Amino acid sequence: MTRVFVRIVLLMVGLGFTTAGHTQDYPNRPIRLIVPFAPGGTSDLVGRMVGAKIGEGLGQTVVVDNRGGAGSTLGTHLAAKAPADGHTLIVNHVGLAINETLYSSLPYSGLKDLAPIARIGSTPNAVVVKNALPVKTIKEFIALAKKEPGRLDYGSGGVGSTGHLSVALLEYVAGVKFNHVPFKGGGPSMIATVAGQVHFAIPAFPTAVPHVKAGRIRMLAVTGAKRSPTMPDVPTVAEAAVPEYEFDSWFGIFTPAGTPKAIVSRLNQVIVKAIEMPDLRQQLARAGLNPESSTPDELGRILRDDTAKWAKVIKAAGIPIN
Repeated sequence: MTRVFVRIVLLMVGLGFTTAGHTQDYPNRPIRLIVPFAPGGTSDLVGRMVGAKIGEGLGQTVVVDNRGGAGSTLGTHLAAKAPADGHTLIVNHVGLAINETLYSSLPYSGLKDLAPIARIGSTPNAVVVKNALPVKTIKEFIALAKKEPGRLDYGSGGVGSTGHLSVALLEYVAGVKFNHVPFKGGGPSMIATVAGQVHFAIPAFPTAVPHVKAGRIRMLAVTGAKRSPTMPDVPTVAEAAVPEYEFDSWFGIFTPAGTPKAIVSRLNQVIVKAIEMPDLRQQLARAGLNPESSTPDELGRILRDDTAKWAKVIKAAGIPIN
C-alpha cells in the first residue's frame, strides 16, 4: 500500500513539474491568431492591431490566420479543437453567442470549448447604402422598405454574422422585409455594397467609416444607443426612425478550453496592458471601436448573457435556424 501511495505521489509531482515547465517556457513557437472571417472586415482589422501587441508583449511572432466561412463557425471550430497550449488564439465577437442558437448542430460549443481571455472593446454597426439608392435618411430608408417589401438586397459577412443579425433585428422591430445576400466575410460584403451589387448593408462601424469618408457609400445611421464621436452628425436608428432598435458588437480574444490558467492569465495581462497603450487605443478609436478590456471571467459572463439574450431574439423574430 505504501509503495503504491508513493508511486501515485511521485506521478502527481511529475505531472505538476511537466505542466509548470510548459507554462514557464510559453510561448516557445509562433502563435496563431485565427480570424474567422475573410480579410478586410472589422474582426480582421481588430485582430491584426491587437495581435501585433500580443506579439510584442510575449516576445514572439503572432501569425494572423483568416479562416472565413459559415458565419465564422469554420474558423471557430478550428480554434476550439486546437491543442490547449496557448499557441492558438481566436478573435471573435458577439456572433459567437448568436451562433449558439442560430445553428442547430455545431461541431463545438462556444460556451464549453473556448476559454475567454480578454475583451477588446465594442462598436455599433452602421446602416450604409449605395450612393444610387434614392434615400438620404434612415426614416426615408424604412419608408422605402415598407413600400417595397423584399425588394432591397443587403450584404453581410455570412449567416449569423453581426451584419446579418443586425438587419434581422431591424426587420423584427420595424416590421420590414429585406433580401439577404451572404458573403464570406465583412470585407467582401463591404466591397459588394460599394460596387452597388447590393442596395445596403449594416456592417460593423469601423468597416464602413473609410468608405463613407471617401464618398463611396452613404451612412444613414448607427445602431448603438449613442451617436459615435467619430461621426457625431450621424443619428442613431432609435432616435431617427425606430425607437426600439439597438445593436452593439463586442470583440474578445479566446483560446481552446483546457489551456493552463497560468497561460490564460499571462495572455490576459498582456492584452489588458496593450489596451491601455495610447497608440493602440487611438488606432482602435480611429477604427470606430470603443477600447475596453476585461478579466477572463468578465468576458465569460458577457458571452453567457448574450447567448441567452440572442436565443430569445432569434426565436421571437422567427429567424431560420440552420
